[in-house]
Amino acid sequence: MCFPPPSRNRRTQRVNAFTLIELLVVIAIIAILAALLLPVLSKAKRQAQNAICMSNLKQLTLCQHLYVLDNNDFFPPNNPGATFTITTNGDAYTYSLTLSWLPDPDALTELDPSNIMNGLLYKYNTSLPIYHCPSDLSTLQTPDGTPLPQLRWRSYNMSQSVNGNPDPTYAPYIPAWTKLTAIRTPSPSALFVLIDENADTIQDANYGSPPNGSPYYEQNIWWDMPSDRHGQGANISFADGHVEHWKWLCPKVAYDDGEPVAPEEMPDFQRINNAMKQLTDN
Repeated sequence: MCFPPPSRNRRTQRVNAFTLIELLVVIAIIAILAALLLPVLSKAKRQAQNAICMSNLKQLTLCQHLYVLDNNDFFPPNNPGATFTITTNGDAYTYSLTLSWLPDPDALTELDPSNIMNGLLYKYNTSLPIYHCPSDLSTLQTPDGTPLPQLRWRSYNMSQSVNGNPDPTYAPYIPAWTKLTAIRTPSPSALFVLIDENADTIQDANYGSPPNGSPYYEQNIWWDMPSDRHGQGANISFADGHVEHWKWLCPKVAYDDGEPVAPEEMPDFQRINNAMKQLTDN
């Protein structure tokens, strides 16, 4: 009995089919390429996020300069909290500090961007994303502590040295420049204005640090802490308008309020303080 020859389609299918070994080789090649390319892509993503963060700070600092031009050289108020409470004759009264570059009492529980929109800089640039670092993956929580999936609205704080308005108890020990042209020491190119702050310490919109010469300096504690989400570094803007990326010697981890400064990170702590107005500065 004779069988017809196989059709051309069947011969073609046999020629084009992959063997198991060939398939495994292809998979192995893809895995090797992925292992080589993923770190490169991750690095490129980190660099892009860092560039956006620096651009955000530059735009916010420009907004501050526009405010200065509109307000006779005065910096915008930089209140360390949106509210404060005093007691008179046994009764507690809460007052709202509405005039600030950003009247936000706690970035962790700021469920909507109303505080940003009520800030004194918002009218100069109404883009909400410039207040948030793209590398900041910290999320919001309700006032009672319930975690939420939504990213926070804000990642940046303004230095207490820039028209800071601290609690009257601490005011004598926290010097600040109120006018741009009055800045002497540090110089405008060395006085930091805005900083990419650690997600575990950012609360109000004021970045605080115990000044040299104050009774709090010898405590060696972080009142606030810079971020380290940019390759163990943070981005910082300065009074002359430029932005820098600062690399830290140690990771920045906050376990509690008033985190002690570890001996190995003291140079990082002093570097921040040197970019702020001190009691001994003119």
